[in-house]
Amino acid sequence: MATASFLSFMKPHGSAYVLGEGGLITSLAREGYNLVNQRPDFVVVGEGRNFTLEMVNAAVDMILSGSRLIATNLDPSPKKTGWTNLGIRAVVAMIEEATGKKAFSVGKPSPVMMRSARKYLGLEAKETVIIGDTMDTDILGGVQLGYTTILTLSGISTRESLNDYAFKPDIIVDSVMDLDLEEVFNLHNKAFA
Repeated sequence: MATASFLSFMKPHGSAYVLGEGGLITSLAREGYNLVNQRPDFVVVGEGRNFTLEMVNAAVDMILSGSRLIATNLDPSPKKTGWTNLGIRAVVAMIEEATGKKAFSVGKPSPVMMRSARKYLGLEAKETVIIGDTMDTDILGGVQLGYTTILTLSGISTRESLNDYAFKPDIIVDSVMDLDLEEVFNLHNKAFA
């Protein structure tokens, strides 16, 4: 939704070539964006497993011909066996290297997406909690905007990697199932005090 809203703001009723699926395509269509296979205003890279190397090559040609490169986020690959999907950062890095162009990321940790989501929910920064599994994106974005941050260790970041960062989450849990809502409530009460 944030990517579609951003593109609509940048160029209303523009066109996009999408390496992605599902919600991204639906959101772009809702914003009046034309999904095209030639000369798009933007090449958009999002989550997906159904795009091919031929589609990536086509995206490279489009960018070299003037289309602008947008990433829905720059989540890293989890580097775990059995994980079935590359992080978007890996796909974007391939396209950036092939084109010499840098992607603009609308998603975490970009304030574009985080502010948009907060405003959509009608919240103030001090009322906002972000729960995520990646220090580089979810938690970094939340910290930068003053949101309460909760790191879940069920994804990419590990307890051992926390010392690699100059910032830290407010709460760390092994899984969202371990989340203590009273602890979150107490953090919010301190923020409102």
